[in-house]
Amino acid sequence: MPKTRVIVVDDSALVRSLLAEIINRQSDMECIGAAADPLVAREMIRNLNPDVITLDVEMPRMDGIDFLSKLMRLRPMPVVMVSTLTERGADVTLKALELGAIDFVAKPKIGVADGLRLLAEDITDKVRIASKAHIRKAPVPAPAVPGAPAPARPAVNTSPLGRLSTEKIIFIGASTGGTEATKEVLINLPPDCPAVVITQHMPPGFTRSYAARLDGLCKIRVAEARDGERILPGHAYIAPGGFHLSVERSGANYIARVQDGDPVNRHKPSVEVLFRSAARVVGPNALGIMLTGMGGDGARAMKEMRDAGSYNYVQDEASCVVFGMPREAINAGAAHEVLPLNQIAGKLIERLRSTAGMSTNRV
Repeated sequence: MPKTRVIVVDDSALVRSLLAEIINRQSDMECIGAAADPLVAREMIRNLNPDVITLDVEMPRMDGIDFLSKLMRLRPMPVVMVSTLTERGADVTLKALELGAIDFVAKPKIGVADGLRLLAEDITDKVRIASKAHIRKAPVPAPAVPGAPAPARPAVNTSPLGRLSTEKIIFIGASTGGTEATKEVLINLPPDCPAVVITQHMPPGFTRSYAARLDGLCKIRVAEARDGERILPGHAYIAPGGFHLSVERSGANYIARVQDGDPVNRHKPSVEVLFRSAARVVGPNALGIMLTGMGGDGARAMKEMRDAGSYNYVQDEASCVVFGMPREAINAGAAHEVLPLNQIAGKLIERLRSTAGMSTNRV
C-alpha cells in the first residue's frame, strides 16, 4: 500500500526536523520534503506532488494564511496547520479552517521539542485523516452584471417559535471539519430558536476565540459554556477545550455542567458525554445533530437519544470533510434524517415550526 507523502512547511529548523522524524517513524507515511517558507514550499509542492502538507501559521516572506488562501484557490489539497497556543494563534487558525485547512496541531510556546514528541500520535492521526478528507475548491463568485436583478431568495417562514424554544434543546456534535459545519448550522438559526449545546473536538485555548467568532456572525448569542449557568433560548453554548460538557436539570431550568475528567473515546470534550446527558435529562425535547468528524464519538449516545424520544439529523457523506462520526451514527440506527449540511438548519426549524403549529392547534 503506498505511503502518505507529506511536506513539512515551518520556519523553525527544529520543528521541521521533529515533524519529519515523527512522520517517518510511521509505517504508512513519509516526509518527502521540508521547506523553511511558503515560496520554497510552492516549488516543492509543484515538483513532488505531496498528499498532505503541514503548514506553520506565522512564517517569513509570506505568512501561512496568505499561502493557504492561494493554495486552496489554485491547487486545493489537504493541509494540517501548526499553530501556537496564543490568542492570535487561535484566531489565525480559525481563519485557516475557514479557508479550507482540514485540521490543526497546537504546538506549545516553550518546550517545543518535548511538546511535539508528546503530540506525535495526534499529529500523525491528523495527517492520516487529512489524506482521506474531501477537499473542495472554493467557488469563485460570478462577476456582478450592472442592472441585473438580484437572484430571488426562497420565502422563509418567520413566524415565532413561541414556547417551543424554552422546551426544546438542540445538541450538536462535531470533529474534523466541524468548525465550519457548525457555523453553517448556527448562522441559519433564528434569534428565537431553542438553546443550542455544542461539543466540537478542540484543544484548550481555541474554543473561546471560536465562540467569539461565531457570536459576531450569528443571530443567536454564542459563548463558551460556564459550569452552572442556565441554558437559555436564543443562545449557543460551546464545550470549553479540555473539559466535558453536559446538561443537567435544576428545578424547571436546564443548566450547563462543565467538568474535568478522563477522555471518553479519546476525546475531552467528548460528544458521547454531551449526547448521553441529552438522552438522560432532555429526552423527547432534544434535537440531535451529528456533523462531520473522524471516529465514532457520540454515535452510541445519539442512539440513546433516539430511544429516549429525540429527533436526530446526521450530515450526509457528500457534504462532510470526514464521514466517520456521521457514518457511525447512521450504522448505530441513531438518524431520523441524513441531509446535506446546507439543509440541516432549515429542516430543523421547519420541524420546530410545525411542532409549534400542532401545539397551538391543540390548545
